[in-house]
Amino acid sequence: MIIRLTDYGAQPDTEQDTQSAMIRAIQAASQISGPVVLDCAQGRYHFYPHEAIQAPYHISNTASEEENPDITKTIGLLLKGLEGLKLEGNGSLFIFHGKQTMLVLDGCTNVEICNLCTDYDRPTVTEMTIVGRGSRYFDARVHPDSRYQILNGQLVWVGEGWSFMNGPMQTYDPLCNTTWRMDNWLEQVKNVEEMEPMLLRLHFDFSPDVVLGHVLQNRDGLRDQVGVLITECSEVTFANVGLHFLHGLGVVGQFSRNLTFRGMNMTPRTETKRTVAGFADFLHLSSCGGKVVVEDSRFIGSHDDSINVHGTYLRIIERMGETSVKVRFMHPQTYGLPAFYPGDEIEFVRAGSLTTYAANQVVGIKRLTARELILILAHGIPEDIGSQDVIENITWTPEVEIVNNYFARVPTRGILVTTRRKVWIAHNVFERMHMNAILIAVDAKSWYESGRVEDVTIRDNRFIECGSQEYPVISLAPENEVMDEGVPVHKQVIIQNNQFETCSNVMLLCAKNTSGLVFRSNEIVRAGGVDLRSCIEDFVHITACTEVDIQGNTVSSNAKTQ
Repeated sequence: MIIRLTDYGAQPDTEQDTQSAMIRAIQAASQISGPVVLDCAQGRYHFYPHEAIQAPYHISNTASEEENPDITKTIGLLLKGLEGLKLEGNGSLFIFHGKQTMLVLDGCTNVEICNLCTDYDRPTVTEMTIVGRGSRYFDARVHPDSRYQILNGQLVWVGEGWSFMNGPMQTYDPLCNTTWRMDNWLEQVKNVEEMEPMLLRLHFDFSPDVVLGHVLQNRDGLRDQVGVLITECSEVTFANVGLHFLHGLGVVGQFSRNLTFRGMNMTPRTETKRTVAGFADFLHLSSCGGKVVVEDSRFIGSHDDSINVHGTYLRIIERMGETSVKVRFMHPQTYGLPAFYPGDEIEFVRAGSLTTYAANQVVGIKRLTARELILILAHGIPEDIGSQDVIENITWTPEVEIVNNYFARVPTRGILVTTRRKVWIAHNVFERMHMNAILIAVDAKSWYESGRVEDVTIRDNRFIECGSQEYPVISLAPENEVMDEGVPVHKQVIIQNNQFETCSNVMLLCAKNTSGLVFRSNEIVRAGGVDLRSCIEDFVHITACTEVDIQGNTVSSNAKTQ
């Protein structure tokens, strides 16, 4: 069955609000039993916030109660409880106005989003390019998609229903195709002068150290919306989808199974000449299950990590009985999630060592608040629970496959992954990640992002000038304070047949508390004529690891990085 968006009043390539037509078309699709295609005739569609759906959602890793007390989301497209739907974009562009969560999939099964591009009319990350400099000032040309006011000599960024003055800033260097975080110049400026429309002179009481041609990117840092939310869904596929700007935390998947992202284009639209596509992470998957596949995609121009896959530790607050325990969400920006379902398998984890000391099964959940809940368990709970110990839900841990993708202009990490199921990272290109290209962490005292890994393969990837003196290219860094002798945190990590291109003395691998670590048949290419170390031990640092296999790696200086 085919539902055509234009039959419900949508008018592509006009300024008309598509919101009401889309609501009617989705409602019609929900009444059809069996597979249905919601077909969008090729064109440009606008979505405005005043008729958007308003609904409350708790979303992982977004904002605390203090940052954003109102969890209501302004939703462009809401797909709720649908089964067998295909949203066919036919190459269309959906443009969103104001701060919106562009798309929510809630409780859906067998849904495909394909051949569609989305963007914001006024992105919430502003841009200006440095075009001149003097002893106590620099000149910057504001991007046409950014708007501003000057109030009492200070710059205020203004959008559709939002404004801000301060917040995180980063720099983009177009010559090196790299970005990094920095202190916000606007928080140090003495006054701002408009030389002509869209050309500003920023005055300081010192000499600013800036480079002509660099682009300054600014945001307020509040993750009050996300780009896309996938919650409590299964069998969801995004294919040939361009998400050209994402406000907030990007694409968030939580408590969903079998998610596929194929042919994603998470980059700025070329015709806009913007340099930013993501307000924070691009793809953030929290407590998902089944298999996650990310392939044949491009991740360029974020303000945080490209891909982050993890669970959430909840701290044990109180023993409530022989088989009951009170637990709590600890990180300010993560709370109110389902967290557990009856039948889920759990493990008790020492906060200090991050090692498991008991297992159990959930038979019931009593929610006390958005942060605290009581778990009723199938078996008796341990007597020796530590004051800061945590529980991991091991049922919601996915298998992960990240293959044939390209990562660039990322100020932090390319991939973070912490899941005990099979992880396959292969045939990817990482270009100048400012921090780690790949980070495998796990912690129970900061972000509370669980859990350990047990089967990771990183092979046939190309790492181009990634890392720094502070950040190794690949880092296995569990944040445990106590190391139990002979009890590793991570297990079975194979790093094989990769090419590392470097023009500085960065560490390629730092690993801690990992058993079954293999670093084999990798090629280290020294470039730029720099006199670099040539012994493989100079590029690898191992701490408290066992069953380590490092062999067959080569170091050469007969090529240049691109």
